[in-house]
Amino acid sequence: MKFFVDTADINDIKDLAATGLLDGVTTNPSLVAKSGAASFVDLIKDICKVVSGPVSAEVGATDYETMLEEGLFLSKLAKNVAVKVPLTPAGLKVCKHLSGQGTMVNVTLCFSAAQAILAAKAGATFVSPFVGRLDDVGENGMQLISDICQIYAQYPEFKTEVLVASVRNPQHVVQAALMGAGVATIPPNIIRQLFTHPLTDKGLAQFVADWAKCGQKILPAKAA
Repeated sequence: MKFFVDTADINDIKDLAATGLLDGVTTNPSLVAKSGAASFVDLIKDICKVVSGPVSAEVGATDYETMLEEGLFLSKLAKNVAVKVPLTPAGLKVCKHLSGQGTMVNVTLCFSAAQAILAAKAGATFVSPFVGRLDDVGENGMQLISDICQIYAQYPEFKTEVLVASVRNPQHVVQAALMGAGVATIPPNIIRQLFTHPLTDKGLAQFVADWAKCGQKILPAKAA
């Protein structure tokens, strides 16, 4: 499974990229606004310099003509830009156009398996089902991931990757991996939670204490 970080905070992106575990980045208008960036275009350029994998940059318009114009502009900012469009009739038309010329497209705001089928038929590189937002309204977000993965597996001609979005906890990541989702886009704090387990902390503390008691060294003493 590929890990994308869901943020527009360049410092978080740099920190997580240094771990070697980061495969890409997703942004959206809300995250960009939260970042306080003065220029969305400059921010995307900066992120693309830090991360070699796909960086999702979302269009701001909702009509076909303007979305397409914005998408074409964004696609030229860097080779690893994935243009992000909403799962609407106009958005899928833009997806078809851009994907047809070799541009990566992330179709976002997917909330049903039927929508995911349409995204795949439009040539999306990624489709982003929002599991947390479905859970918020009493639906089963992870069941949607399972359904989409099962449907896509029936059709080898579908090349779209399931990009699990609106991740709220580490179990969303684990469940998505068990279902075979290709990508999870995860907030920075949730990625960091994946590292932690109380037994790891307890075991490490014990090892450190025992090592100190034995008085041994791994590295030779440095010359005075």
